Order: sequence, then C-alpha cells, then structure tokens
Amino acid sequence: MSLQAIKYSDGKLQLLDQRLLPYEQVYLDVPDTTAAWQQIKDMVVRGAPAIGVTGALALAVHLISGGRGKQYSSVEACVRDIAATMDYLVTSRPTAVNLADSAVKLKAVAAQAASEPGATAESVTAAVVEAAEATLEEDIAANKAIGAAGAAALLSAVAARGRANARPGGKVTVLTHCNTGSLATAGYGTALGVVRALHEMGKLERCYACETRPYNQGARLTAFELVHDGLPATLLVDSAAAALMAQGKVDAVVVGADRVVANGDTANKIGTFSHAVSAQKHGVPFFIAAPTTTLDANLSTGAEIEIEQRPAEEITHFKGQRVVVEGIQVWNPCFDVTPGELIEGIITEEGGVPRDTATGKHKVADFMAARAQALAKVNGVNEVVNGVEANGTAAGTKSSSSSVSALDSAGVVSFLSARPDLAARVGPPGSEGGWTVREVGDGNINFVYIVQGPSGGVCVKQSLPYVRCVGEGWPLSQDRCRIEAEALRLEHKLCPQHVPEVYLFDPSNSVIVMQLLGPPNTILRHAIVKGEIYPKVAHHVGVFLADTLFNTSLLAMDTHKFREMVVQFTNPDLCALTEQVIFTDPYTQAPLNRWTTPQLDDAAAGLRSDIEAKAAISVLKRKFCQHADALVHGDLHTGSIMVTPETSMMIDPEFAYVGPLAFDPAKIIGEFIIPYFASDGHEASEGPGSRSKQRAWLLRSIVEVWETFAARFLELWNSKLSAAADSAGGAGDLCPAALMGSTASNGPAALAACQEQFMRELFADTLSFAGAFIIRRLVGIAHTADMDSLEDADVRAACELRALQFGRHLLVEGPTTYKRIQELNAAVAAARQVAGLSTDAVAL
Repeated sequence: MSLQAIKYSDGKLQLLDQRLLPYEQVYLDVPDTTAAWQQIKDMVVRGAPAIGVTGALALAVHLISGGRGKQYSSVEACVRDIAATMDYLVTSRPTAVNLADSAVKLKAVAAQAASEPGATAESVTAAVVEAAEATLEEDIAANKAIGAAGAAALLSAVAARGRANARPGGKVTVLTHCNTGSLATAGYGTALGVVRALHEMGKLERCYACETRPYNQGARLTAFELVHDGLPATLLVDSAAAALMAQGKVDAVVVGADRVVANGDTANKIGTFSHAVSAQKHGVPFFIAAPTTTLDANLSTGAEIEIEQRPAEEITHFKGQRVVVEGIQVWNPCFDVTPGELIEGIITEEGGVPRDTATGKHKVADFMAARAQALAKVNGVNEVVNGVEANGTAAGTKSSSSSVSALDSAGVVSFLSARPDLAARVGPPGSEGGWTVREVGDGNINFVYIVQGPSGGVCVKQSLPYVRCVGEGWPLSQDRCRIEAEALRLEHKLCPQHVPEVYLFDPSNSVIVMQLLGPPNTILRHAIVKGEIYPKVAHHVGVFLADTLFNTSLLAMDTHKFREMVVQFTNPDLCALTEQVIFTDPYTQAPLNRWTTPQLDDAAAGLRSDIEAKAAISVLKRKFCQHADALVHGDLHTGSIMVTPETSMMIDPEFAYVGPLAFDPAKIIGEFIIPYFASDGHEASEGPGSRSKQRAWLLRSIVEVWETFAARFLELWNSKLSAAADSAGGAGDLCPAALMGSTASNGPAALAACQEQFMRELFADTLSFAGAFIIRRLVGIAHTADMDSLEDADVRAACELRALQFGRHLLVEGPTTYKRIQELNAAVAAARQVAGLSTDAVAL
C-alpha cells in the first residue's frame, strides 16, 4: 500500500509527520488553520503539491468546524474570511506556488458562489468545501498522468541519444533529488511518479536518490518510499551525482518543482541546479515533472522568485546538538533556480510544455494561456489560472493560442539542425540552406513535412493540440503524439516491411521524426483518385493486419503484458473523437456534419430517424468502447498508406488503442468500397469505361485483403500454439496449449471449432463496422477526396447515395446476409448495377 502524507475525512485532517521518518510514522491532527500554518512552516508536510492540498483542506476544516457557514452574519463576511484565511496560509511557504494557486482558486470559487441568485453563507461555504476536498483526488489523478507522460518523454529522450537498448530489456536508470513521491503529494508523486510509471512498465533498472542536504528529504523520505514500494534503488550523497554521471550510470534525471516561471526557469530544492549543470556536461537529459498548478506565468524569469531562507540550525545542528564551530556564518536557501535552457522537458498532467528550439526557453506562458482558454470553453466562464486570464493573455506576455508552436518550413529546418543525428540524414553541416521542406499532410488531424537534402531526407510530423480540419474549437490531447510514436515503434517491430522506422519522438514539441518515404511513394488515396492501380497493396495490407493484430492480442500475449499494453495505449481523446464522428454524429443533427445538399438532404434526414441503423450503430459503439482485443491502428484508411508498385507502408496510427479486432480490416475494406462507387462519377468526365479496370482491382483488393489477413492470422495462431506445445510453455493466454494443443484431450478439434467461431464472428463485425465507416464518410464531418473530387454536384450525389445505401445495408443487414467475402464483393457490384450502369467488361 502506498504511503499517505495526508488523511482527510469530512472536516478532519491529519498530516504524516515527515520529520520523524524513517524511524516513526506519526500522524498529527490539524484542528485549525493556525496548526496548519505551523505544520507547513515546520515541514511536517512538504512538497509543493502536498502543501497546496493541505492548505485547501485546512480551509475546509476551518469552515466545517466553525459551523458550515452558520458562523457568518452575511455572504460578504463569509467571502472575506475565506480570502483572509487563504492569504494567511500562503505566508507559511511563499515559494510553493501550489499553495498560492489553491488560494486563488478557492477565493474564485467563493466569489462565484456568492454571485449566484439566492446565495447564502451556507451555500458559499458548501461550494468552497466541495472544491477544497476535491483537490485530494485531483492531485492523485494529475500525478498518475504526469507519471505516464514523463515516462514516455524520458524513454524518448534516452532513445534519441542512442541509448534505447544500452541496458538489458531497454531499461533505464534515473537520478532524482529531494522527495517528490507520495509523501510530497496527495499520492503517487510527480518526479517519483515518473519513476513509478517506468517501474510499472518494466523499464526501470534503478533509481538513484540523492540525500538532499541539509534536510535529507532524499535520504529520509525518498529512500523510505522506494524501499517501501519495492523499487530498485541506490542512495548517494548530493556531491556524488556528477561522478555517477561521468561513469555512464545515469540515463536521465527527473526532479520536481516548487515553481516554474514563464521562461521555464525552475525553483526546486537546493542542489537541483548542480544536477542540471552536471547533466548537461555529460549529455544526460534533465526533466522537470510538476503539475500545472506549479506553473506561474506571472513571473518572467527565475530572478523574480522569492527564495526562502531556512534556519541556520538545519546546518549547524544534528538532532539538537551543535556540530560546527560557534561564530561561523550560515547561508541556507531552501531552493535554487535552474535556468530553463538546462531543462530538456517540463512534464505536466496535460503533457509537455512547448520549447523554443532556437533559444531553448520553455513557453510556459503560452502553455498556460492555451490551458486557460480550454478551461473557459469547458466552463463557459472567464477564469484565471496562475495569472493567466481565460482570454489567453498572461501577465506581461503576448497572447498565444496554442501550447505548442506550429512549425513552419523554417522551423522544421531549425528543429532538425539542432539535432545532429537527424540533420545528418538530410545533409552535412552547412547544407541547411539547400534543404527543401514540403507540407504534405493528407489527414484531418496533424501536419506532415517532407524534408530532403544532399544526404537524403526525413519525415517530420507535428501534432497540435486541436483537430486540424476544425481548428482550436476542437482541442485534443498532445499525448496522442506519444501514442502514435509508440504504436509506430511496436508495429515496425512486428511488421518492419510495412511500417516506417521512428528516429525521434520529442514530447515537448509534439514532433515525430521518422523514415522518409520519398518518391516514388505516393498516398494511396491520391493514386486511387487519379485512377491508378496498385496490385500488391491488398496483400501487403493483409499481412500488416495479421502481424500487428495477432501479435498484440491475447492469442499471442499473456494477460499481464496485455493489460500493461492496454494502459500504455489508453487514448481517451481520439477514442472520444471516433465515438463522436463515427458512432454518433451521422445519426444526429450534429453541427459539423456535411453532405451534398440539397441532393442528399432526404437521405441524411432518413438516417437520423432510422431505428434499425441507430440500434446497430449503438451495438458497434459498445464493442468499440468495451472490446479490448488487440492494438488496432485505429485509422487505417487509404490516406494512411504510402505505396509504390512494389511496397506498401502503413502510417499515422495516432488513433491507436486496444480495441476490437474487426476495426482495422473493416476500415480499409470500407475505404475500397467508397472509390468503387465514386468511379462512375470520374467516368462522367473521363469517358465511359475509363475506370472499369480500377473497379475490378478494387473488388479484387477487398477479397485479397480479407483472405490474406484471415489466412495469415490463422497461420500465426497455429504456429504460436505449435511452438508453445513443443517448448512445453504456453501460447497466448486466450488459447493455451494445455487446452487446445496437439497433446491436449481433443485439443485439435477444440482448436478448429474455436477458430471457426472466432473468424465467423470477426467477419460479421467487419461487415457492420465497414458499413459504419462508409456512412460517416458521406454525411459526417470528414469526407474523402474519392467523392469530394467529383465537381458536378448531381453526379457526386448519385454516387454518394449508392454508397450510402450500401453502407446502411452493411451496418444493419451485413452480418446476417454474407458469410464469405466473395458474397460481399458480388453485392457491391450488384448495388452499382441498381442504377442501370453498364457491367464492366473486365472480369471480377
């Protein structure tokens, strides 16, 4: 069980006396704000997040014990007392910005509650107590998010320095300073939360904890937590850290923060600055892990941070006994300030703070401005978050609309030039002026740049914190960039012939740099619109589907590793986007829906009142949300496949998550059906029969994708089970050799029955999902060029209507109508003939 620094229940607050650790675990009551002030000052509780939570809960104790609002003569008296109480508590530790942040937020809650019609002192008190009590759980949730994001950023930084596999199993060693774990927060920790996350991922070889003189929080508290939780750890004196780095024993440094200002300068426990200097000297990435409540956009630089001086006795005395000569002067600052340029990344619960690649400064003000805007949009009110108004303007800073600066062509060159290993893939030093940069993004979400020079080239992809085709009105988490990078790396490992290699993931700029798929590679969708044919792509897609889906399913994995993968690829924002645009919006009067009007007005309206379609799409949404079968690409359409006559590469898995197996095969099958119906529109301008060969190829591709996928999937399944039986081990936990292996009782027969049912259900789900994908491309927000490139609206609408009707048929009736992929193909061809169009001369 994790340690608890703070215990609270309905007006009763206790703090673990951390001064007595590791010898004793004693909880002190906090009956009033005077006791809270003194215990914060005396470091009974310490760590900026924990101090902020303690201050908030101390106010709750004050309000509840006083009478839950009945102690006040008026609303105004209640609001004044809340403000005065929080202002008083802030003076206990002025450097800890979280405490000041709690004060600002709770005073704002009080003011808002007081402005409500019919407000009373009791209603204001209740609102403030509820907000104060929420800080405990909010801090724990934030810390776990910091841990996940920080672990990903740290592993990426280590990999960027060529040390991804320097230690067995790709594990890393991490050095940390002071205490930033459960004892410094409401639970789990910030920097130590990153260490915990690495351990949970199986990526932590060792944590090095510095003792943290003079109060020894590292020795007394961090070492205590690490041993308590069973993490591999080593304690060292602060002054030994540089020597440890010089021996190559430290892969990364991660520390917490008490305050991070607008340019990224960071105040943290004394000694942090020294570690940052040493880390830079030895090429070790240095990270700050802190909640957004620690970011302070009001201060421009670290020079403006008030540094608390601690009592001289902390240095001159040990256990009450003087240990140094009388008369010596003492300088005992509690914190130092690390310049932002020494910090590789500042990780928060909402992702990394963007960094100016030219100056090395961190854009804290921009980050907080964008956050304030998002909060204002969510809450519908103007808020102030750490000095940043909801209109996006930070005190003393210029308004900015994004937490990540979008790269333009010059920015891409600058980004790569600052990273010699990447720049070398494009050209030698000094050749940057001759590099070419083209933005080629075909999707609705991200920006993609092709960079080429004398030595070759790379592909640079940037994920901004919003949907590209909508703008900032539809914000997205930048963690999707991490998910995409990790999905690409895993898919490349499983199917290297069909997935590009990732060279770098930079979380602070939300950038992925990967293998360049240069000419003659082209985006498959563009090629299809032009009428081109790529005979090998269907087979390649089938192989990719089988290799990636089987090997990330419980047919190949044990349940422990599978559950770790589910956590690693939890992708809430983009899953929510999918749930909305595929499974909800097309069947409602959604404001972002679009279709060819007025020609499809009746069809769109019919869909919105279609009982059977709504029932069927609800079943699919449940499967999408609840069926964790394998790591799916999540967005495998013809715009995310790069092709040549001989090769096919699958890209853009930013929607990756652990979901239903049918999702990916269904999507690509749907993406072949849409251009089949669109082909008649192209013939209207190109001439009769001009697309007949392509139609035949599209139908063959539908069959080949499924048949290749199904055959290889079963081949991998049988091979895995056979290998497991031969080694007396287990296959995946879903189908163990002991149950269905060749030596098990009726094992082969059971396996055959299991596989037949498995593939039958998978095919049925594929048909329904394919229908849903076709529908969303015709009446939802995101269309494709297959139809949209048809200029004549009447011609386009005729093609779209046939596709829409067939999509609805697949969604509702497909699973009960078709048992074989060839039957589906015949139905697609027949649906086109309903319009009286000529039969293609080319054999299907």
